Amino acid sequence: MQQTMQDLSVTRKQIDAIDTEIVNLFVRRMACADEVAAYKAEHHLPVLDRSRERELLAKRASMVPEDLKGYTQVLFQLLMEASRNRQSEALGANGESVERIAAALESSPELFPSEAYVACQGVEGAYQQIATDRIFKHANISYFDTFDGVFRAVEEGFCSYGVVPLENSTAGSVTQVFDLMMKHKFHIVRTCRLKIDHNLLAKPGSGLESIRHIYSHEQAINQCGDFLGSLKGVAVHSCENTAVAAQMVAESDGADVAAIASRSSAEIYGLDALAKNVQDQGNNYTRFAVIAKDLVIYPGADRSSLMIVVNHEPGALYKVLAKFYDLDINIIKLESRPIPDRDFEFMFYFDVQCPAAAPEFLTLMRSLEDACEEYRYLGSYSEIV
Repeated sequence: MQQTMQDLSVTRKQIDAIDTEIVNLFVRRMACADEVAAYKAEHHLPVLDRSRERELLAKRASMVPEDLKGYTQVLFQLLMEASRNRQSEALGANGESVERIAAALESSPELFPSEAYVACQGVEGAYQQIATDRIFKHANISYFDTFDGVFRAVEEGFCSYGVVPLENSTAGSVTQVFDLMMKHKFHIVRTCRLKIDHNLLAKPGSGLESIRHIYSHEQAINQCGDFLGSLKGVAVHSCENTAVAAQMVAESDGADVAAIASRSSAEIYGLDALAKNVQDQGNNYTRFAVIAKDLVIYPGADRSSLMIVVNHEPGALYKVLAKFYDLDINIIKLESRPIPDRDFEFMFYFDVQCPAAAPEFLTLMRSLEDACEEYRYLGSYSEIV
């Protein structure tokens, strides 16, 4: 055993010596990248040369045994990416997104607005309205029948902001909203995490034993599966909004209908709570996004959202994910959605945690333009908890 440990010590010393050589060679390689950048600047050449990189990768892979080809390609992809980033910094080649971020950081207001004209889906008492009142001190709210209407109101300038749900801690992402994100142009300027407490609401005088029909939004229904499953002889119906469900019950003639909605809806529509806190999980939260037409980055923005389409080839997503790892940027959400009319192709939605003004975030944004088939920067923001 002692001899084995001695052998390991010798091997580790060899590795340390080799690593020292690698570091010295890396410094020399980056110095060469500076010379390449100077030449490209003088001759007005682009930083990215795909044909050169493809040729280099194939050549380096051919120089090693078969079982090392994949590792070699990964290594040199990282080296070439570091070289591109270095050249981009030297040339001042920021790209459109970085320039927009820099302009927004310089010109954005110091404080988030306390008053605003806001678009929400549903009616008074909806959770979007509750989130809106938490985000803005004084909000003038216009209600729309659909989430698409909210996006359109912001995109067309009818409302300054819109509030839409992104995801729930129990039921997951609101896929309808993510699909609409691909369709509309907007920016996220803030997010809010709101605790959701669902209640079974009915007209005064109704009893739980008399309820035969329950109405609510699909997400709320999914969040209350255990409670609904315990009820016998009850039909559950999906509608566009929890508050709309409460309004429908208030306007109904029968005593056998109920809604799953907020306590605010009970007060607004004159309903009684037959059962309180009927969600499956007590720790039930929904994230809402505040969307705006223009890019505005308020102080304290430490989260950002991106939508990315990668090339339809092996390892394409890995190459993008490697960029986040290399820059030590934490991915806090990764969602994929199929792209309409494009078979088996997906849009990837990223939430990342990194200050918008951080050099590593700007480096990431600069490098994504060359790594993706297409991508959209949706904005940087802080989250209210």
